[in-house]
Amino acid sequence: MIKLYGHEVSGNSYKAKLMLSLLGLDYEWIKVDLLTGAHKQPAFLTLNAFGQVPVLVDGGAVVADAQAILVYLARQYGGEAWLPVDAEPMSRVIRWLSTAAGEVRQGPETARLYYLFGATNINIDRAHQKAAFILTQLDKHLSTHTWLEFDHPTIADIAVFPYVALARDGKIDLDAYPNVLAWIDRVKQLPGYTPMAGI
Repeated sequence: MIKLYGHEVSGNSYKAKLMLSLLGLDYEWIKVDLLTGAHKQPAFLTLNAFGQVPVLVDGGAVVADAQAILVYLARQYGGEAWLPVDAEPMSRVIRWLSTAAGEVRQGPETARLYYLFGATNINIDRAHQKAAFILTQLDKHLSTHTWLEFDHPTIADIAVFPYVALARDGKIDLDAYPNVLAWIDRVKQLPGYTPMAGI
C-alpha cells in the first residue's frame, strides 16, 4: 500500500493527493502535523532530512518533494501520457515543474503563506509582483493552449495547478486572468479529480 505523508493545507501535499486520485491509486494518508512541528521530529526526518511534506512511500521507494513525487507516479503508474519519455516533449513538461518550484512558489505560494499563516519574513509586495508576472505569462500561454503542454493534461498541469488555484488565499485576484480560470475549471473536470479546501 502506498503511503503519503502530508498536511491538508499544503498545496504541495495536495499535488501528490490529486495525482494519486487521477491515477485511481489506493493509498494511506498519514497526516504530518506541521503546526506542532512533527515534520522536524526524528521519525519524520528519517523519511525526509529536509523536514518537508509531502513524502511518498511505495514499497522500498521513498520519494520526497512534490515535483519528484509527480515524476515518480507518472513514470511508475501513469504511462507516457502524463510524462513523455522522448527528450524534447519531456523537457517541455519538466520546464513547468521548474516553474511550479520557482515562479509559482515565489508568487502565489509565498503570498498565501503570508496571509494564511502569518509568515513574517516575507516581502508581500514582491510576492504579489511575482504572482502578477507568472499569472500574466500563464494567461497568455493558455490563450492558445488547452493544457500547459500537448492536447491532454500532464504532470505539468498538476504541478502548477494547486497554488495558482489557491491564489485568492494570498489576496490575488484571478478575475484578470480568464484563460487561467478556464484552465482551473478544466482541471476540476478531470475524471478522478479530488478537491482541496480553498479551491
